[in-house]
Amino acid sequence: MITKKLFGELNGNEVYEYTLENKSGASVKILTLGGILRAINVPDKNGVLADVVCGYDDVNSYLTAGGYQGALIGRFGNRIKNSRFVLDGEEYVLFNNEGNNHLHGGKEGFDKKLWSANAYENGDTMYLELSYFSKDMEEGYPGNLDVKVTYSFDDECALSINYKATTDKKTVLNLTNHAYFNLGGYNSGRIENHTLWIDASKVCEVDSELIPTGRELSVDGTPFDFRSEKLIGKDIEADDALLKLGQGYDHNFVLNSDGTIKLSATLKDTVSGRKMDMYTNQPCVQIYAANCINEDDVPFKNGFAQKKRCAVCLETQHAPDSPNQKGFPSCELDANEVYDYTTVYKFYN
Repeated sequence: MITKKLFGELNGNEVYEYTLENKSGASVKILTLGGILRAINVPDKNGVLADVVCGYDDVNSYLTAGGYQGALIGRFGNRIKNSRFVLDGEEYVLFNNEGNNHLHGGKEGFDKKLWSANAYENGDTMYLELSYFSKDMEEGYPGNLDVKVTYSFDDECALSINYKATTDKKTVLNLTNHAYFNLGGYNSGRIENHTLWIDASKVCEVDSELIPTGRELSVDGTPFDFRSEKLIGKDIEADDALLKLGQGYDHNFVLNSDGTIKLSATLKDTVSGRKMDMYTNQPCVQIYAANCINEDDVPFKNGFAQKKRCAVCLETQHAPDSPNQKGFPSCELDANEVYDYTTVYKFYN
């Protein structure tokens, strides 16, 4: 079942919330503002539903409170060093919104845009197709870009996000979603009781600004080795100077990817029994443990106070600063190509 209701306004335009509810009563709620995943209600081991993503109650909070809660990120997810890159001999200068660097699309990325929506059902699966046209040189990026992101949700509680885009001029592109997951419920506290498994043997070394140095390091013997399931909180306070872990996890893991949509990570809450499998054909995933949340900021839904490390993001992507790192998988998109990636978050208990 798909329902639609008015959520608020953006510059005089209506913002809608779509709810995709399956036969068990589990549901996801998505806004036309920023394609935001506002809620994911899934059952625990006793069948009790809880909302497992952080978010806000109104449009203004999403626009001003920061954190990119649940939003679609573009044109380029993650960081670009010195807010510039060279493409076919031409330098493009972007907006500095994290020190000297460019983060998550710039001053007004896709998370702040109003997307067109088309909802439909096919069998036991519900779909919400979101579309946005990004004009040439928006936020400094070349090319007129047609973007289509399709969310789907089925009776098996599998939430799929398919990203497609075409351009009329060569550009760089790196789309993702910035949902903050707490499988105990967004209001259940810190995530030290969550375990994580990641099919990744390497992690990108970063500098003091979390910009990749270009080196991919083995996770062997480091707090980044999640090839065997372990508590995510175990090493969360660790201080590894080489890998710059002092602020907690905010790092790009290089997946053992073969280019197909495959199981790449599993997150579990040992208390509620909720589990989430992540499938993707992206080459990397950024693990961010909500280290930089401002606890005095706008409260989450229903007035719940924000807390550091209250959730974890699994942002599937190409590596940060890929436009400037020729040794990384290319994030360039030609005019005759189709950008096409899928990530699936499957919930169970």
